[in-house]
Amino acid sequence: MTDSHENAGFRRLFGGDELTVGTGFPLTGDAESRPPVERETELIEHAESLGYAGLWARDVPLYWPRFGDAGQTFDPWTWLSHAAAHSTDIALGTASVVLPLRHPLHVAKQAASLDRLSEGRFVMGVATGDRDPEFPAFGVDNDDRGELFRESVDALRACWREEYPDHSGSWGHLDGELDVVPKPTAETVPLLPTGNARQSVEWLGEHGDGWLFYHLPMDTLESYLADWRDAAGEKPYAMAMQVALADDPTADPTPVHQGYRAGSEWFVQYLRDLDALGVDHLLVSTPGDDPERELTRFAEQVIERV
Repeated sequence: MTDSHENAGFRRLFGGDELTVGTGFPLTGDAESRPPVERETELIEHAESLGYAGLWARDVPLYWPRFGDAGQTFDPWTWLSHAAAHSTDIALGTASVVLPLRHPLHVAKQAASLDRLSEGRFVMGVATGDRDPEFPAFGVDNDDRGELFRESVDALRACWREEYPDHSGSWGHLDGELDVVPKPTAETVPLLPTGNARQSVEWLGEHGDGWLFYHLPMDTLESYLADWRDAAGEKPYAMAMQVALADDPTADPTPVHQGYRAGSEWFVQYLRDLDALGVDHLLVSTPGDDPERELTRFAEQVIERV
């Protein structure tokens, strides 16, 4: 039987033939202290009005100053529930839930609850984590990340697909007398492994509903896409990057962390090239002192022309 994972959020991001563009929290760009809730909420509504396809929240359980950011500070489940209450049809995603640091039964219930409360708009990026001090804080062996990730994915699928599942792992045992409710709006919440997640691309292609990766140089991206298509067929590929729109529309690109600063003309062609290569969704962050202006400029000067 073919798994049905195409909820409303998945269709919003990947249901058409063209590249879609989303953006990520904190929309105010304040990633080292608590972002202002009222301003973030205004920007949620603004991003949706501009036609962005998705809003993505990172999972950062503990703040490590050396790493340089605290994500959007708020727990992603709580924050995306808030975003769901202040939006209508934009997809809501995690980029990404650190599965080895969370009990899969909690994740199964939280994800299905968010999916139900948002009327099926939730898409879950999942990852193994990259902040080393978090693992001893949670009593998790760093070297076990890959195995714990696989166990969690199997447990999540079982909890969502089955009533009263009989399923075991290092996390515990369900003996068929307990159920995880609610169930999601589709057969399973869509899962997008992020990065390599300490797995082979073949495993990712078989077990994921898509792949979320970081910004890559164009020639490297072509190679990754070719490997992904060999492993996963037509399952979607999403990419996250930072974009800084120069005032001069003809400005050539210069590298910034995980992306580029460039004029709108270059970005229009770049997104067209991504579309032609087979990238299905682009998650952009738009840094600047005026986040509403930057979201608007990128939507009007780039996305609408692609």
